[in-house]
Amino acid sequence: MSTSYTSYKTIIEIVGDIVKVRLPEQSEQASPLVRLNDLAVLSVDGSDSRLAQIIDIKNNVVSLQVFDSTKGLSTDAKVNFLNQPMKVVASDNILGRVFSGKGEAIDNGPSLEYEQKIVINGPIVNPVKRQVASKMIRTNVPMIDVFNCLVESQKIPIFSVSGEPYNTLLARIGIEADADLIVFGGLGLIFDDYHYFKHQFENAGMLARSVMFVNQASDSIVERLLIPDLALSVAEHFAVEHNKRVLVLLTDMTAYADALKEVGIANERVPSNRGYMGDLYSQLARRYEKACDFTKGGSITVLSVTTMPGGDVTHPVPDNTGYITEGQFYLHDGIIDPFGSLSRLKQQVIGKQTREDHHQVMNTMIRFYSGSIEAKQKQSMAFELNEFDEKLLRFGELFKRQFLGIDISMPLETALDTCWEILKACFSPEQLLMKKEFIDKYYYQKKS
Repeated sequence: MSTSYTSYKTIIEIVGDIVKVRLPEQSEQASPLVRLNDLAVLSVDGSDSRLAQIIDIKNNVVSLQVFDSTKGLSTDAKVNFLNQPMKVVASDNILGRVFSGKGEAIDNGPSLEYEQKIVINGPIVNPVKRQVASKMIRTNVPMIDVFNCLVESQKIPIFSVSGEPYNTLLARIGIEADADLIVFGGLGLIFDDYHYFKHQFENAGMLARSVMFVNQASDSIVERLLIPDLALSVAEHFAVEHNKRVLVLLTDMTAYADALKEVGIANERVPSNRGYMGDLYSQLARRYEKACDFTKGGSITVLSVTTMPGGDVTHPVPDNTGYITEGQFYLHDGIIDPFGSLSRLKQQVIGKQTREDHHQVMNTMIRFYSGSIEAKQKQSMAFELNEFDEKLLRFGELFKRQFLGIDISMPLETALDTCWEILKACFSPEQLLMKKEFIDKYYYQKKS
């Protein structure tokens, strides 16, 4: 860190992890003494140094969020403003490493003290420098690849509830996605979840092309707020400077929003909907809008988890997220819901980068699966089923068995062929209501 800093011993209040410092009065024309998001170091008797970040400035009173606990800190502590924002190491040597919310390595690996560092939370990319999303990211998850393609530079969340295997799905996508690099950001993870991701990445042999930023549930709230910025800044560096196709995985953004709420209340800000701050939308948008396909460079794709308290999609976090992102994957009962899930960019790649029959197969499978659910309801109410209802029920069982599980893995082309096999086993060609050219080419082909 830079040694150029200003020092004060004018702490006026300590509330929780928030420290308020009064600065000297200045004229309106004078340059500001400090800037929002800059770092500071608090120390008592020249020792016991604690890092903090400026989170609010009102007139001449500055609010600092202390990374570590304020326990034992008194109002006569010395505050050194470092006059620079948080930086993170960004070089090839961070691949395979694990960092905390402070950007410090926590994996007992070699020191990175002299590596290149970049400022986090920089400006959003100029729209003129963006390309229209047009490349598919294959995940080998058939419910994604066939029905809601993940597109390079897309920002899309997994909507779920506590107890669902959303971290399992996120890890699987990270392992199997055809991206150059994976940047993982864990927010408020319990140790078991952190260990699970690290273990999965190691076993898959992909830790060497990934970077992990982890904030555990026992860690500081302010570190939780920094995790998305650290992950996205590193992703942007590799995408712009090294032309890499980067997939950013974030879990769980509801924990991020809860941290924003907690800090806002501690800083005496007036809450809005359900206690969340009024700038929740802009705070989320600033992070999600980092997703980009650079005209000169690589790309950043953001896949996050957003848990819905009580399964309530109108909760402020999923509600605001839905307005920002380009669709969502709904995960409930251990499956990706084919009806609630939506990828608004899938039309950019279906039939263009995928097989010609993709669009019609996708629509036909969903149409018949919807019909199978209606037939199941008729059966449960003891209504008489006709021959076509029986076919729909058989189709529904085959569809569930071969597609719905999040542990099912198959390439897109294999998945499309499997769709045709299921359609062939359940329906006649006339019942498919598909283009004759596709029926002639794929319905009658022999299974290889």
